Amino acid sequence: MNKEKVKKILIIVLAVFVVATALYFWGEKASHFWVDVKNFTEGPCKKDGGIATIEIRGEITPYFVKVPKSSEPDNSDAYDGVSSEEVVACINDIKEDPFLRGVIIEINSNGGSPEASEEIMNAIKNLNKPTVAVVRESAVSGGYLIATAADRIFASELSDIGGIGVTMSYLDYSQKNIDEGIIYQQLSSGKFKDAGDPDRPLTDEEKELFMRDNNLMYEAFIKNVATNRNLDIEKVRKLADGSTMLGVAAKENGLIDEIGDRNSAENWLNNGSF
Repeated sequence: MNKEKVKKILIIVLAVFVVATALYFWGEKASHFWVDVKNFTEGPCKKDGGIATIEIRGEITPYFVKVPKSSEPDNSDAYDGVSSEEVVACINDIKEDPFLRGVIIEINSNGGSPEASEEIMNAIKNLNKPTVAVVRESAVSGGYLIATAADRIFASELSDIGGIGVTMSYLDYSQKNIDEGIIYQQLSSGKFKDAGDPDRPLTDEEKELFMRDNNLMYEAFIKNVATNRNLDIEKVRKLADGSTMLGVAAKENGLIDEIGDRNSAENWLNNGSF
């Protein structure tokens, strides 16, 4: 066998080795990607045709807590709510997927945890892809805060929008306890350790303490809406009375961009209107 033949054989063997190695690692990566996609579609996020969908439904919490919607056996696996923990995780997956050209955020929520809502809002704002929010029945309080992070907001004429405000209200059972002969025994270290316990009345000093934090969260809410929606902060402050408005009024006040639905959002993304 001459040197030229040996050289050709070595080149062929080397080429086969390189291709085989590449296919192996690609297969490993593809397998890993498939697992990621499988897990991804089981949570609040889905991928279809180059568009990802993030579903914000029910109460917004920092982490997922399974609370049955109904005590009926047939509904034992049905839960209502979404956590910032799982939403932020799937947003990070979306960021790394080069095949996704846009994101639709479907919202049907009356809010929940301010901190969890802020986490989702920030994650959406840092997403390196066009985003459009579609409000179905409602985007209220924390649900609306999340919507403002999108590049565009569509809602139905009948969607409930806004609810810019913060509440810490709760039921006070102290009078009921007195009527039933139940005595609250205070055993706590730290002046405000049991402040807000529903089994005793709130003192004026404690109420002032809670309202201090409530007002700080309220101001942060107003600032975020004004910044995200590019609205004058004083205009937002006037709208921030905790009330909601239907889609038509929300559009007139700049809280949403268009009256529309998911099809409208898909067209917006496909036409590159961003």
